[in-house]
Amino acid sequence: MFVMTINIDKIDKKVGLNIRLERIKKGLSQEGLADISGIARSTMGIVERGEQSPSIQTLAKVANALNVDIYKLFIFED
Repeated sequence: MFVMTINIDKIDKKVGLNIRLERIKKGLSQEGLADISGIARSTMGIVERGEQSPSIQTLAKVANALNVDIYKLFIFED
């Protein structure tokens, strides 16, 4: 049986990177995405840098603002 070890710090950074890439693809500034999402600009920076695990509610707000399915924020390219 294959067991995958998950490093939470790496997940936070990868989710943050996915958010940043989607934001840039949509032509949004970090502040603009924060405004559309209804979250603080400082929180958006923390999430994008992977410094803290965002809540499911925060991820849902960001995914909705980016018009992407939330699960896509968890698809990582190695």
